[in-house]
Amino acid sequence: MQFSRAFALIEDGIAAHAFPAASLAVTHRGALVALRGFGRFTYDPASSEVQADTVFDLASVTKVMATTAVAMILYDRKRLQLDSSVADLLPDFVALGPPAQAAERRTVTIRMLLSHSSGLPAYVKLFETTHSREELFRAACATPFVEPPGSKAEYSDIGFILLGEILARLANEPLDVFTHREIFAPLEMNHTCFNPPTELRETIPPTEDDRTFRHRIIQGEVNDENASVMNGVSGHAGLFAPAPDVARFAECMLRGGSPIFQPATVELFTRRETTPVGTSRALGWDTPSEPSTSGKYFSPRSFGHLGFTGTSLWIDPERQLSVTFLSNRVWPDRSSRAIRQVWPALHDAIVEAL
Repeated sequence: MQFSRAFALIEDGIAAHAFPAASLAVTHRGALVALRGFGRFTYDPASSEVQADTVFDLASVTKVMATTAVAMILYDRKRLQLDSSVADLLPDFVALGPPAQAAERRTVTIRMLLSHSSGLPAYVKLFETTHSREELFRAACATPFVEPPGSKAEYSDIGFILLGEILARLANEPLDVFTHREIFAPLEMNHTCFNPPTELRETIPPTEDDRTFRHRIIQGEVNDENASVMNGVSGHAGLFAPAPDVARFAECMLRGGSPIFQPATVELFTRRETTPVGTSRALGWDTPSEPSTSGKYFSPRSFGHLGFTGTSLWIDPERQLSVTFLSNRVWPDRSSRAIRQVWPALHDAIVEAL
């Protein structure tokens, strides 16, 4: 069997409690060449078996499949300029921010939010002090810089919370509505959505036994607490999808964006930025760095993204290859980091099999 070593690595990961549930989709030269589910929803032998089309919480893969994709569409339609000032589009970014940073905040652009070089911090537990979508968004607007804008690439959930709201305003509708009509429906990603229907929650692997914030098992609702306070729809997290749907999105990117993006826009957004010096970031997307979760074979033109729950998508236009790996490595309590060893080995095994 062509991918037997790759499959064995996933089975070994389950045995080592890197994650209880996983699914894999591989596309190569326009064809779906591997699709399989692994393990069970939890480590309990009586829990549900994972199918190839089981839906997972994508976590930060939302940043590319929803938020960045919306930015690309609005850019194509001339409704978004990359070097527009965030302050012009979102006056609260300056009005609510620290007064001493007001001048710096006016220099932040959409491009900086997309490339994680705005100077905003990686993560803040805004959910601990806010109780509604509006409150959390205002807290994100007020979040102080940790670096001068443009000086350093610092992966930032906060930046993407702001970006999601800016894009929704430019699109004149919420992210979940726009993405469904303009991205998921045209690509026949029929099981991709924010906030899966309540009746489907039991068909989705749980991510966590949350004993500190929500005090319940999190299943079929967004794992990320900030996104939870935002009612499950945010620029940084909230999307749910099965591996075949993610693979459909990857194939769209490999086709140069057809039928939803312009080829030049795909090229622009997936090309590594030249500033700040040493960044691995493209616009929304990441590119292979040393060492990379995509392993040692993916070309320098590759682009991808990871999700906190144990999800990843890597796309290599030179090899015409995409690898979607979904899991719930955060079950039951976020403590396992073993997936970090699985990811590069898995990608290497897939390329070697091809």
